Amino acid sequence: MARTKYLIVVGGPTASGKTALSIRLARHFQTSILSADSRQFYREMSIGTAKPGADELSQAPHLFIDSLRVTDDYSVGDFEREAL
Repeated sequence: MARTKYLIVVGGPTASGKTALSIRLARHFQTSILSADSRQFYREMSIGTAKPGADELSQAPHLFIDSLRVTDDYSVGDFEREAL
């Protein structure tokens, strides 16, 4: 029997607790956090992006954080294919 899969979306303004909530949910459901913040994709863009810190990153697997260089070609289509 196939398991039903769910997607939980956490949204809100900067510094509203999204990362902390996402970590709690990921740990509870034993899953990963998929970041859709286009600025957090890039290794070179740390200032002003409110990326999770090393402690937060160690608490649950995070996808699409520091995964690209700013010189990499990457489109929303690429993100869709990789995220699914």
